[in-house]
Amino acid sequence: MTKTPLAIALLAAGLALAACTPSDETPAAHSAADRAEGHSRSSAGLPPGNGEAGQKLATTKNAETGQACVDCHGAGGNAPIDATYPKLGGQYHDYIAHSLQLYRDGDRENALMSAQAKKLTDQQISDVAAYFSEQPTKLRDMHGLD
Repeated sequence: MTKTPLAIALLAAGLALAACTPSDETPAAHSAADRAEGHSRSSAGLPPGNGEAGQKLATTKNAETGQACVDCHGAGGNAPIDATYPKLGGQYHDYIAHSLQLYRDGDRENALMSAQAKKLTDQQISDVAAYFSEQPTKLRDMHGLD
């Protein structure tokens, strides 16, 4: 008789896992094509980044937009030209990488950032994220502010 509750619990767990398993559909219209090109869906699946290569990418103007990362985010990612643009210097590698993946794959929208990230490879994303994460941080939290 004690096996029945265990069997029910295992069945419920199995059904819950089956319901959470993603289907073959992707959330954005062109994400499937991006992933078919070998793009990773998670920053955990990216290759190791190279900060020097990332610096070259961050300071080179994008052919599509005519902008480089530092044109908007400032030198080292610490001096954005607009208060609404994030400071990237010292930010976590995974945060930057995942954000760029989302822009590239169409799962996060911004007119400039989507165009900037559209043709980035996983290696380039990891390199740019490595560069900005290695910079001194000027990030601060809201602790102690009125």
